[in-house]
Amino acid sequence: MGAGPAAVLVHGLYHRPEHFAPVADGLRAEVVVPELHRGSLAADTAAVQAAVDALQEPPLLLGHSYGGSVITGVRGARHLVYVAAFVPDVGESAATLGGASPRLRAAIEPATGGPEGTTLLHPGRAAEVLYGDCPEPLAARAVGLLRAQAPGCGRGVPEHHSWKRTPSTYVVCAGDRAIDPALQRTMAARCTGVLEWRTGHSPFVSRPALVVELVKELLAGVSPRP
Repeated sequence: MGAGPAAVLVHGLYHRPEHFAPVADGLRAEVVVPELHRGSLAADTAAVQAAVDALQEPPLLLGHSYGGSVITGVRGARHLVYVAAFVPDVGESAATLGGASPRLRAAIEPATGGPEGTTLLHPGRAAEVLYGDCPEPLAARAVGLLRAQAPGCGRGVPEHHSWKRTPSTYVVCAGDRAIDPALQRTMAARCTGVLEWRTGHSPFVSRPALVVELVKELLAGVSPRP
């Protein structure tokens, strides 16, 4: 167990904990990156809640994309960070808030050999939509880590809404091709503070130092610079 509060990094649909490796490597705090893909929003939320409950101090929770729906339902965080992420209110899901952009929906394909309704992302389209601001080697590595996704998670509705009681920071990714930046700004109004970065959907891949700096500042109790 490391000294001081930890950071819990929560990935989005199709992603793996390994996508956060550049950020985890850059942080000096204890870092926990739970594996999702448990089959439903409720199961994913329970997995992250278990990780939070195992820590000695309330952690910073960072959720990316669908991961925002997950951290919304988790109790016991000291600060919430939403990176191009969904911030559902009562009765809302990622899907009802607006969900994936048309470009991201066009990248989704049926997966063969898995349970009915399982999907995956077309590699070329995923690179352009999710990692369009990344150098080609970084984008290729990130695409290679993507995995198939069970159906229904994006339609899950959180049972708890932690952003109503916990300090939160929203990071709008202004060059995002996967979630409309205008939708992000609408959801950001629900959070305590808002930053806007000129990145694509996945700054933890394209600009990990930005994410590392933000998390360090928040863990230290410093207000992040706009």
